[in-house]
Amino acid sequence: MQQKIIILDFGSQTTQLIGRRVRELDTFCEILPYSKFPKDDPSVIGVILSGSPYSVHDKEAFQCDLSEFVGKYPVLGICYGAQFISHANGGKVEQTGTREYGRAHLQQVDTTNPLFKGFDLDSQVWMSHGDTITAIPSDCHVIASTNDVKFAAYANDKNTVWGVQFHPEVFHSTQGKQLLKNFVVDICGSKQGWSPASFVESTVKELKEQLGNDRVILGLSGGVDSSVCATLLNKAIGRNLTCIFVDHGMLRKNEFTKVMEAYQGLGLNVIGVDASEKFFADLKGVTDPEQKRKIIGRDFVEVFNAEAKKITDAKWLAQGTIYPDRIESLSITGMVIKSHHNVGGLPKEMKLQLCEPLQWLFKDEVRRVGRQLEMPERLIKRHPFPGPGLAVRILGDITREKVRILQEADDIYIEHMHNYICEDGEALYDKIWQAGTVLLSSIRSVGVMGDERTYEHPVALRAVTSTDAMTADWAHLPYDFMAKVSNEIINKVKGVNRVCYDISSKPPSTIEWE
Repeated sequence: MQQKIIILDFGSQTTQLIGRRVRELDTFCEILPYSKFPKDDPSVIGVILSGSPYSVHDKEAFQCDLSEFVGKYPVLGICYGAQFISHANGGKVEQTGTREYGRAHLQQVDTTNPLFKGFDLDSQVWMSHGDTITAIPSDCHVIASTNDVKFAAYANDKNTVWGVQFHPEVFHSTQGKQLLKNFVVDICGSKQGWSPASFVESTVKELKEQLGNDRVILGLSGGVDSSVCATLLNKAIGRNLTCIFVDHGMLRKNEFTKVMEAYQGLGLNVIGVDASEKFFADLKGVTDPEQKRKIIGRDFVEVFNAEAKKITDAKWLAQGTIYPDRIESLSITGMVIKSHHNVGGLPKEMKLQLCEPLQWLFKDEVRRVGRQLEMPERLIKRHPFPGPGLAVRILGDITREKVRILQEADDIYIEHMHNYICEDGEALYDKIWQAGTVLLSSIRSVGVMGDERTYEHPVALRAVTSTDAMTADWAHLPYDFMAKVSNEIINKVKGVNRVCYDISSKPPSTIEWE
């Protein structure tokens, strides 16, 4: 039985980082809404409570029934999680009027406590809270303090409960990974059996049992997720898999041809479908990004259903949905960050059953699985590309002319990124997590070309570094590279007279603009 850490999400922006750090410890974890603890799951070995945007004193503050797991499993509360546990058990959480945010150092640490095994005195941690614990429950004791926060961490030895008011999951907590390792491996007893090899072995076995001799249709996009999904399914069911690549007209330049060629060496049965007329017609005049995504998701399913009628006994629709897609589409705080093509856009009347073998993986885990499957590096290293394609990189309504403009500009940008070799001999493209171009089609700017006034569109270049897409930093691209790209786009792409560069990180921004 696969061991599992349950992470209860109280709405923190860093909840997904906790999950990512647990996975880095070769331990499976599942992120669930704060009130959805799985009572009868024998695979659970520990519970982590996340932070939250709320104070424990807010009327709308999220609460859970601690008796469902306290005393039954080791429990770690982080920030709000620690404050909620303390507050619910007779401790005091007060609003001091001063927000404790940023770097702090542990001046007192009980290194005999298993949570802080291996910690250094003066270890740096990251604080981010407005309230603070001013008294802990009577059955708890302090195990770490800073100059300003007496109860930076506490423990209840009887019930195996720990609370920390800092965030061990973030980079700025220098020994945060050690703390999580102490909890997950030493305290919870993880055998660290979660790996690409174990995932492939168990998933292939599960797919064979789930699908049997049924025929499966998979939508290919040419991206990492669908490519790995196809290879995994092919390993499990072989020729019972039929892959369909739908050209919705909003792919990158020459994408259809490149994608079809890329799969020739994988032995996949692939059918190409040009459905661009349908997508352009249904998107005509639509400007709202959520509506775009839902229309494209609906049309994809309709196209697949139409193709399924041509395939004998097709019963399943497979998708390369990954964990961040599902997390961002969950409404834990009552707000969806954005609907994903593989998640939020699926209509209820979908004719095929859904198969999502990658639904528990983060993006970098998908790449690791691809390497385990011995897939070509050119597919594994490919940057993420949104399912709705350029439709969500064109701000405003969608037309063929706007798509053409964006395709031309984006092709120049990405091609230069492939060709730019850095000092260490690696292509700039391989150093970037995701890059793309955005057309600000609802904006025009004044320019001068050949002594004549122009009034055309600006484009924004986007490039980020990341490990899992849950957080991302804007990439510091070389100036000479950016100068060449800007110059070539403006000179060669009719309809563009200005190039900008997006220097926002996630959070607070998302990687895509829509």
